[in-house]
Amino acid sequence: MIKRIVTNLKPGAPKRIHLLLAATLWSLIGSMLIFRGVSWLMPVGGLWIMVPALIAGTIKSFFILDNTARKGVRRILDIADGTCLGAVYSIQTWLLVLVMMGAGMALRHSALPREILGGLYVAIGWALFFSSRHAWRACRHFFPKKP
Repeated sequence: MIKRIVTNLKPGAPKRIHLLLAATLWSLIGSMLIFRGVSWLMPVGGLWIMVPALIAGTIKSFFILDNTARKGVRRILDIADGTCLGAVYSIQTWLLVLVMMGAGMALRHSALPREILGGLYVAIGWALFFSSRHAWRACRHFFPKKP
């Protein structure tokens, strides 16, 4: 009885929605971090910092986040349709997200100069945004173009 109630209340969705959610989350969070980083760099004349930040973010994307993004896509493709939307990421990934959010809050309230903080945010944001391409590519198979 309780299991049926929980099953009826869970926000289940097909794989294509999980893929769309994963791609959207990576893109939106990456964009938000880039925007915040740029907003800290502009007033201090630090827009030049964006070049090394984008290079660092691209390197992070290729060597760290791309593997994570591909694993996430494979995980979503392996789940059954109707699985809870929260299963878009594993429990370990959700815990890592919480740790990263906490680290971001700690950095924002630290004594780091805005140039460094802005550069870090742009680099991390770009890495997330750039690596979201794996989930967007997987989405294309579930959302074909209409003739």
